[in-house]
Amino acid sequence: MSREAHVRFCEGLRVKFPRPTRLHQKTVDDYRFIREHTKLFRVTKMCQVLKVSRSGYYYWLKYPISQRKIEDMKLKQEITEIYQKSRRTYGSPRIHQKLLREDHHIGRKRVARLMQELAIQAVAKRKYKATTDSKHSKPVAENRLNRNFTPEKPNTSWVADITYIYT
Repeated sequence: MSREAHVRFCEGLRVKFPRPTRLHQKTVDDYRFIREHTKLFRVTKMCQVLKVSRSGYYYWLKYPISQRKIEDMKLKQEITEIYQKSRRTYGSPRIHQKLLREDHHIGRKRVARLMQELAIQAVAKRKYKATTDSKHSKPVAENRLNRNFTPEKPNTSWVADITYIYT
């Protein structure tokens, strides 16, 4: 194998790390601290003390937050407000409609993605279902106990609970 072919082969095998999309607030604070104190201390030493990676710090410096991420952060706040005002009943279609009415040009799938990142979803209320029909023409069993739950002798009164039966 020639040297050029070997180099091309090795470059194809090189691991490409994904760009970190979310940094913890503590990490961002550490990076800011390092940036503010680079004249006093060495970056390598500060990274070791703060237990953050040096390469991560330089990556953070080189690639600031994109305009899209900033917009997403603002939209997440608005989506959360709309969601809370709706008492957690609005899903992505309704929130999308509300954002359109507030002059935000945004797609429904983007709203759905942001809601998924926030781990929020619409909570549907259960519909009322009547389980007892008191107005019927069927015969009703006679009340023999008359709320006397202390029988005089055994095996004179038997009771059962049928609440486990689905109606």
